Amino acid sequence: MKPLFTLDCEEIFLQEFRLEDVDAIYDITSQPEVYEFLPDWKTTREQRHYYVSEYEIPSNKAFISALPNIEGQGILKLGIIHKETEQFIGFISTGIKEDLPEPNREFAFAISRDFMRRGYATKATKRLIAFLFEETNLEVINAIALPENIGSNTVIEKSGLQYRAEVQIEGQNYLHYLLHKRDWIRNS
Repeated sequence: MKPLFTLDCEEIFLQEFRLEDVDAIYDITSQPEVYEFLPDWKTTREQRHYYVSEYEIPSNKAFISALPNIEGQGILKLGIIHKETEQFIGFISTGIKEDLPEPNREFAFAISRDFMRRGYATKATKRLIAFLFEETNLEVINAIALPENIGSNTVIEKSGLQYRAEVQIEGQNYLHYLLHKRDWIRNS
């Protein structure tokens, strides 16, 4: 069996989704602190199992097998795992956000309320960005967050993205951030 795709980042690591993660993903996305800002992720446990097995795992495999050329690839979804306890504490993903102007690859993340405000989301975000800029042909990464989502906006800014504009997506106003690979290299 092929080893799981993993990215190391200090006291956490990022790892491709597994079927064993379904309950943890479901539990995290059922927390009001998460689904308030990621309402599309709120599902039943059965729906979450179906999405992980039929969409997210196959999408991850396709993304990983296409490396380093990720143009045209869908979503990569990685669990955020606490090294010491091996607990699934959140997730981070990158995919195409059709509502943004091209190039429109973005990232999104969520952390369990039990692990918020410990720097894990920032570490995961910085590691994913480093991977994308070092190991793929990606030149620009986007992020969006609701203005009232102070935590996510802070993580995005700490990760080096620059505010560009407020954008409207599906009737909601979002803050849009951008980071070019050349700027990331200059500031790394």
